[in-house]
Amino acid sequence: MRYRASKSIPAKPAFARLVGTLLLAAGALTSSAVAQNTSDLGPNVYIFDPSMSTSQIQATVDSIASQQTGNQFGTQRYALLFKPGVYGSPATPLNFTVGFYTEVAGLGASPDDVVINGSVDVYNQCFGPNNCIALDNFWRSLSNLAINVNTPNFGCYSGEFWAVSQAAPMRRVHITGNSTLMDYCTPPSFASGGFIADSQTGSIVNGSQQQFYVRNSNIGTWSNGVWNQVFSGVTGAPAQSYPNPTYTTLPSTPVSREKPFLYFDSNGKYKVFVPTLQKNSSGISWSNGSAPGQSRSINNFFIANPSTNVEEINLALLFGKSLILTPGVYQLRDTIRVLYPNTVVLGLGFATLVPQTGRPALTVTDVDGVRIAGLIVDAGPINSDALVQLGSSRLRSLDNRFGINLFRDHSSNPSSLSDVFFRIGGAATGSATTSLEINSNDVLLDDIWAWRADHGTGVGWIVNTADHGLVVNGDNVTATGLFVEHYQKEQVLWNGNGGETIFYQSELPYDPPSQSAWTDGTANGYPSYVVSNWATTHQAYGLGIYSFFNQGINIIEDNAMTVPNASGVAIHDVGTVWLNGSGQITHVINGQGATVNSSNADTLSPVVLYP
Repeated sequence: MRYRASKSIPAKPAFARLVGTLLLAAGALTSSAVAQNTSDLGPNVYIFDPSMSTSQIQATVDSIASQQTGNQFGTQRYALLFKPGVYGSPATPLNFTVGFYTEVAGLGASPDDVVINGSVDVYNQCFGPNNCIALDNFWRSLSNLAINVNTPNFGCYSGEFWAVSQAAPMRRVHITGNSTLMDYCTPPSFASGGFIADSQTGSIVNGSQQQFYVRNSNIGTWSNGVWNQVFSGVTGAPAQSYPNPTYTTLPSTPVSREKPFLYFDSNGKYKVFVPTLQKNSSGISWSNGSAPGQSRSINNFFIANPSTNVEEINLALLFGKSLILTPGVYQLRDTIRVLYPNTVVLGLGFATLVPQTGRPALTVTDVDGVRIAGLIVDAGPINSDALVQLGSSRLRSLDNRFGINLFRDHSSNPSSLSDVFFRIGGAATGSATTSLEINSNDVLLDDIWAWRADHGTGVGWIVNTADHGLVVNGDNVTATGLFVEHYQKEQVLWNGNGGETIFYQSELPYDPPSQSAWTDGTANGYPSYVVSNWATTHQAYGLGIYSFFNQGINIIEDNAMTVPNASGVAIHDVGTVWLNGSGQITHVINGQGATVNSSNADTLSPVVLYP
């Protein structure tokens, strides 16, 4: 067992150098870096008021949806925000669809402060006859409002349709009426989601959704499972029954924190609500109206846009501001550096960070309570060792080497990442060795999708290179809703002790050109999820790992998951599926679990408990 010192050691020289650099940069800046017109959220934030006519709102949202429905790798970003009030009516409902890079959110303190009579929908994309799917319905969101479902004369499309895949969260939504996560009106209707949290709904049709995770919600009924349907802290969830049906159900979520959100208070002021930490919780956080947490004036935030220099952003952070990133693509020539405890970095409209110089897009020092939320982070043209890093990798290396504790206990106020999505290629050529590196302890990861692109621009085995989606070096890190796909080595490499994952979805890389190109020399292929041998405790619940080797080569993966054989390690409800292509996954975990290949396509190979 490692020796643990009584207190952590701050990295004073590095911090001093950083302060000096930023103070030099300050000489070239005006005071506007910290004294800013905080009412300006930019041209891509549309704020609707209940005094506007339904037809006026309808025209605006339809225009944006028309542009964004097929705009998978475009640069446009939008936030559609609704002030408290009622929109639409039983006679004239407000029904609209949500396309790529579009955030739809209410601006109330409670979801019930903003009521839409109508529906807010995502449908299949159709690429030809009998080729209508939701498999690419990424990067959109719905949050903090109530929907009284009203879809008159919609034919098959009756109800609230949210046919999405990864990176399309639904949070703090109150739906009165029926909902479906599958667009069953146009076949074959495949979908690969998804994430719902802190929401109250009626009946939900899962349909073709391969997997889905619901956290801390109240639901009416749930229709069916496919390969991996996971619930934690959900009132009305189906009973634990994996693998038949494929329900993994935990009565509570051991630790969680809801995403920060912008709202409009009763005095006509914008604020950001920062929810508190919850432990062993279930159900919605807003059952009594407002949720537990802290309101912060928007004056405490620096509001950036894509033309803002990163030096201005860092100076504002140095002076103690939190940060709002308005919709757009931020081409970063340096790292955004979060230095202080309890800083909030909140992206609106899927604000996208792209490092241009090989540095990380965002780093966080080893402090309490930082919240990072609502971002896409793209790999840039020069390889980054990591795109986002919490805690210093150098200090973690020293910690591991000498057995001293250089990292603090943050269990009473951990840092958290909510709805943070990584992308290697697809929009542009890019590479990064690791997308997300966690060196700090106790970090919460809530709805993370790390994706090495399998289609789009700059895609190929030697083009969009990336080893790992997530590397965890810190202790007691918790992931609730973790999606990691197509990386070239281990998708997830978990070195820290005391880790816990609730829901994991992963597709192996499609494109290894040969078996020798996809091995470390000790086994065939790389496991998707690896817990390192020096970890003595680790828990995971509800994991699905799939293969589609599409190069016409017989690629083999020996194990989809490997973990140490330690008394404190337990893996619950993990399974593999061969989707298509060639090759096979020989075992599920540590030599256990049946082989999946072309002889049993689309069939789950489950292991209920390991060991």
